[in-house]
Amino acid sequence: MTTHHRDAAAWLVLGGLHLLNGTAPLADTDPLVLVSLTAPVEEPFPANTVIVTWADLGTVTLHARTPAGPAGPAVEARGGDLFPRMLPGAPLTDAVAALGAGEHTGGPLVPLFYVTARDGRAHVHSQVRFLAEDACFIRLTEEPLAAADVPDLGWLPAAVGRHAEQFLFLNNHQRYYRKCFSGQELEYKYTLQPPVDTWTLTVELHHRVLDGALPGYVMEYRDEFQAWDYLNHLFEVTGPGEAERGYASFIPTTDGKHLMKRKWYAEDAFQRRESHTYGLDLVDDGGFERHVTEELRVDAVRLPSFRRVRYDINFESVRSGHVYGIFFDHCSLVDARDVTLNQCELEYLRSRTAVEPDEALVKEEMAQLADWLESFLREHGLSDERGVYSKRTFLKDAVAARPELARPVVR
Repeated sequence: MTTHHRDAAAWLVLGGLHLLNGTAPLADTDPLVLVSLTAPVEEPFPANTVIVTWADLGTVTLHARTPAGPAGPAVEARGGDLFPRMLPGAPLTDAVAALGAGEHTGGPLVPLFYVTARDGRAHVHSQVRFLAEDACFIRLTEEPLAAADVPDLGWLPAAVGRHAEQFLFLNNHQRYYRKCFSGQELEYKYTLQPPVDTWTLTVELHHRVLDGALPGYVMEYRDEFQAWDYLNHLFEVTGPGEAERGYASFIPTTDGKHLMKRKWYAEDAFQRRESHTYGLDLVDDGGFERHVTEELRVDAVRLPSFRRVRYDINFESVRSGHVYGIFFDHCSLVDARDVTLNQCELEYLRSRTAVEPDEALVKEEMAQLADWLESFLREHGLSDERGVYSKRTFLKDAVAARPELARPVVR
């Protein structure tokens, strides 16, 4: 159950890197530093995702101790001084030295956990990314742990154990994602009348999310703004049966090969089955056609090739860990640059969760996000009509209007 955090208290727990990477077990002599926060960072409670920016913490109080020993003297420090250049700053090293516990050999101090507690129960968030400016934590606990007093560290062995159980998921770069609706794409599309300044619109949306105009969401950690520009050679799949209908498209990649994107749908829809196949070594001399007929074994019609220029922002629900994207794109036919399609898309991308993701919440959040996005589009005099008009339909419409654009089939 999600609630507001007005009665909750929060701590950052800093300690040896070995407690995350498993190079040594938790020991009674391990120095730990608890950073008492004036208020929880997240809203609501419990959140899935917590991002802590060191400089934003202001002045904090440090409590150093070991699992088996008493706490050392409380020390005040500025949050921005905790991890200069990603290494323990003087306030941390001084606090640990004051324990008089001898030399620490378990690894450098790093952010381990973010803990929020209320009514004797605590949710634990484990660190998954750490940089000089900030750190990202995701929740480990489906249900809160018993924690009558967080600084007593009674919850710590369970937290270390839970992290160890998911080390492959948590300790490898950007491998902490899951996918709801596996093999499916969920996407709203807004078709916009040109001219459309896609760059400025994307930048403005980016800054609005950064400035808190979308409560409960943060930019996806270290992957928030993207630019894309690529060709797309698309075949409408017409058979042999209804279940095969959709399209197969071939997108050149920077290694000289192709990505094949396959989607299955009879009519344009919000939710469609999709797959991606990378590393296809094909040449556009009939190679695409041969792959479609000989490897996929489907009936298909080649549609005009197009170039797609796209700017994306990716952002994350702190409540659920679901990541969404808003994309502005401009598509133009290779053989007729004047035939264009301008769209804005809202898409579910992935989920950054260590606990089982809430699949039902995806569609609920997407509906809320669509309302917010449509308000933005109206503000800029753009269409706010929520639709599903696909690139396949655009290409078919283009050929219907100008039959000379139909692509000859090469065998």
